[in-house]
Amino acid sequence: MRLDPAREIAPGVVLLDSGYVRPKLAACYVVRGGASAAVIETAASSSVPRILEALAAFRIAPADVSHVVVTHVHLDHAGGAGKLMEALPRATLVAHPRGARHLVDPSKLIAGTAEVYGEARFRELYGDIPPIPAARVVEAPDGYEVDLGGRVLRMLDAPGHAKHHLVVHDPTTRGFFTGDAFGLSYREADSAKGPLVFPTTTPVQLDPAALRRTVERMLAENPERMYLTHFGMLEGEIPRAAAQLLEGLDEHLRLARAAPSGPGRHAALREALAGQLLRGLAAHGAPLGREEALAVYGVDLDLNAQGLEVWLDAGGNA
Repeated sequence: MRLDPAREIAPGVVLLDSGYVRPKLAACYVVRGGASAAVIETAASSSVPRILEALAAFRIAPADVSHVVVTHVHLDHAGGAGKLMEALPRATLVAHPRGARHLVDPSKLIAGTAEVYGEARFRELYGDIPPIPAARVVEAPDGYEVDLGGRVLRMLDAPGHAKHHLVVHDPTTRGFFTGDAFGLSYREADSAKGPLVFPTTTPVQLDPAALRRTVERMLAENPERMYLTHFGMLEGEIPRAAAQLLEGLDEHLRLARAAPSGPGRHAALREALAGQLLRGLAAHGAPLGREEALAVYGVDLDLNAQGLEVWLDAGGNA
């Protein structure tokens, strides 16, 4: 299936499909300011040519990109950062203070991700992940700002999905680049009711209480747009989408606590999450049959179950 061309979806905000795994799974964004541009999210190393093509299509020279921002260092968000930085001679990499060191020395990040996916699948998904020179990496504490020439992006600490997660506030469009802090919303599930938002509880640092606080902090800015990595822009009715996300998270936690202990727990929990998903899709009027839905969300169901198991084993505190 061909990927859609990069397109401007809000003033100065370009959405491009990274091509990671399948179309419309992982988005990257380009934000244009008065003097420079920023790339937000990089997906995997295989996505870097797509990013460079999008920059060229919008007449942004590599030397005019001043910043690359990753919301967190899970490799579907930051795996291409090293390769992309090699192609952008003036760019600074901006990351959460807890995650930045793993882009300078990605060895632990690689090992942890390979443990989740398996070595063969890891290599297939992510390939080569070169380190980024420490002098080109900036740790972004809460409130850190990037000025693109009159357009300021503000980084907010956003734990819940991961301790090394930040979100990027763009006051110009009253939007947030949310990474995984506002769940998943795949365009295949859109219906007459609008988008469907589903939780993501990827291993290994799920903190439901912190995630709720992160969502509430974003809502306090009265945003009009959410730019999700998985996938694309949500516009209007953001409080409704937030409520749907948090209700879905509560159901995830209930199903996790009800899962049987022992070696069959993962399969049982994944099946329970699939049931939650299918019920939600049906109530939403999403144009997806069972098999198509399970294909679209299959990897997420596996990862969500794994993350919930880690959470249970750590005490299961909400």
